[in-house]
Amino acid sequence: MRDQLQQQGVTLVAVSKTKSIEEIRVLYDMGQRDFGENYVQELLTKQVALPEDIRWHFIGHLQTNKVKQVAGFVYLIHGVDSSRLLQEINKQGQKINTKIGCLLQVHIAQEDTKFGFDAAELTALADELAAFPFAEVRGLMGMATYTDNEIQIRNEFSHLRELARMIPFKQTPILSMGMSNDYKIAIEEGSTLVRIGSLLFGSRN
Repeated sequence: MRDQLQQQGVTLVAVSKTKSIEEIRVLYDMGQRDFGENYVQELLTKQVALPEDIRWHFIGHLQTNKVKQVAGFVYLIHGVDSSRLLQEINKQGQKINTKIGCLLQVHIAQEDTKFGFDAAELTALADELAAFPFAEVRGLMGMATYTDNEIQIRNEFSHLRELARMIPFKQTPILSMGMSNDYKIAIEEGSTLVRIGSLLFGSRN
């Protein structure tokens, strides 16, 4: 899967939350380098036990008081869903003189349980990004509604793609959208990064 996605210009992030160090190492030995974790303590435990060239993606809901714990090594923070969190990432990045890559999370699903900026909030924030030089916003992330309605899923991903065109990114933006159940649609709609768990590791306990 990884090689096929690479040929399409899509980064595969293996969602390794709740998976053991041994399970992660199997994929690592096959060439996988991008892994995604949801919980800070679990990520910290795995980061010290596994090879240094792994690119760790924090894909969960990150609390502001835990940013400093991952700031020194995290490759990309996917779920920046508030100005307050963006400010804290910038603050911690400034402390260690390191730009911390992050994605702005946009609420595109018709579900209240998902987080993120709406279109108006995103547009307003776009004008303020220069004020956060150590929080390097590299693109957008969004999760579609969990539904069998492929038209709805496609429309939600398409909406995120269009929103990305409105933001003055310094480089081609990352579009993180698509998981095990909908990644093929996401890629068709312009995703450049997919987060796959169960298709790689099997169903979670």
